[in-house]
Amino acid sequence: MNPTGLDLPPLAAAFVFGLLGGAHCIGMCGGIMSALSFAVPPSLRHPARLTGLLLGYNLGRIASYMAAGALAAGLGTLIGVAPGVRLTLQILAALMLVLMALYIADWWKGLLRIEALGRRLWRRLEPLGRRLMPVVKIPQAVALGAIWGWLPCGLVYSMLVWSLASADAGLGAALMGAFGLGTLPALLVTGLAARRLGTLIRHPATRTLAALAIISFALWQLWGLWPADMKHLIPYCDPQ
Repeated sequence: MNPTGLDLPPLAAAFVFGLLGGAHCIGMCGGIMSALSFAVPPSLRHPARLTGLLLGYNLGRIASYMAAGALAAGLGTLIGVAPGVRLTLQILAALMLVLMALYIADWWKGLLRIEALGRRLWRRLEPLGRRLMPVVKIPQAVALGAIWGWLPCGLVYSMLVWSLASADAGLGAALMGAFGLGTLPALLVTGLAARRLGTLIRHPATRTLAALAIISFALWQLWGLWPADMKHLIPYCDPQ
């Protein structure tokens, strides 16, 4: 069962979603990556060690995403996601993508209200992360990344709706893992070239292009959910 509603294998769709959300990841987590990079003592900040630490952060982050995906999908199993409910969740996930795009482009900040739902948990976890600073060893980086993975994020919440709709703990974890891998290039590049990327990331044109890409992805998802026997009623919508 494909919980994404897209004409792609579920894991491929989740990976593409992560890639498209890279601009949001850089905007939201890029500062964290930069701070973690600069917190490494200068004597230890050579490329090989810094790359290892950055990979460690992201390994922990993705592991937390997968745990959250398994929990969300497990909840879907418990409540018994009926076909009609699953369709509603798929539509909700697509609409959350649109909200995310509006947020990235700075057109509307309503998504902040959804992200606020996770702040109570984050207040409890953040002090644990501070105790691991400064990070000089890879196990520290993995542990800190695992805490960081629970940072409130609308993009992650959109993916968790997909996981919930899957009602399969294994698939839910795999979806979140594929999504996390999709976000990895943007965050790794940010950690290694934070100063040079800052101006480009904040540029309105960059954020607008990212937002339009995500909106297109959301519309593609909604199109995939549209009943096949009704698509002919929409003129000129099928590129084939």
